[in-house]
Amino acid sequence: MALSSEHKPDRGYAYADARPTCAHRYLVPALLNLIASVGGAGGRGLRLFDLGCGSGAVAKALADRGYDVTGVDPSEDGIRLANAEYPSLGLGLGSAYDDLAGKFGTFPVVYSLEVVEHVYYPRKFAKCLFDLVEPGGVAIVSTPYNGYLKNLAIALAGGFDRHATALWDNGHIKFWSIRTLRTLLEEAGFTQIEFRRVGRFAPLAKSMIAVAHRR
Repeated sequence: MALSSEHKPDRGYAYADARPTCAHRYLVPALLNLIASVGGAGGRGLRLFDLGCGSGAVAKALADRGYDVTGVDPSEDGIRLANAEYPSLGLGLGSAYDDLAGKFGTFPVVYSLEVVEHVYYPRKFAKCLFDLVEPGGVAIVSTPYNGYLKNLAIALAGGFDRHATALWDNGHIKFWSIRTLRTLLEEAGFTQIEFRRVGRFAPLAKSMIAVAHRR
């Protein structure tokens, strides 16, 4: 789950190292701004949970800014690399299908970057996300953006075999729109759901980020 250092459609979803990927260039600044708006500009010590932490690059970027980050990922390779490269972080094996709230408790901010498009049971993912967020807290969820103009541009360019390839082991199995992701989060109990698009200008954005509140 999360951001792989090497996720080529013809080779499967593999972790080659724990370095940031190209997606971090637009996801991490947006995430930092959103977290600061919730926890204040300083934010030192604010507890965060990374659902689908991959090999730990995002968690490390946040920990370097003073946040207290806990995270899980189901990839043994990803967690092995994360623990080797960032041993001070609290990252371990786990998935959205586990009782993570029972194990770790709740957090004022839970984020999950580029994960929900990989899960077979999105409602289980959303319930786990909701359970991890403390009352009054927020969930921040990113996923590749899908909208009419972007999909039309991909189709006209003949790019759907690559964009929605069936040859990517453990790759994207759900293609979310703002409407469908909003519905998923509302069903789980979240309110005040807002979206922003990042990575390109809005109609052709690479990813969208949902910010959802728990009362």
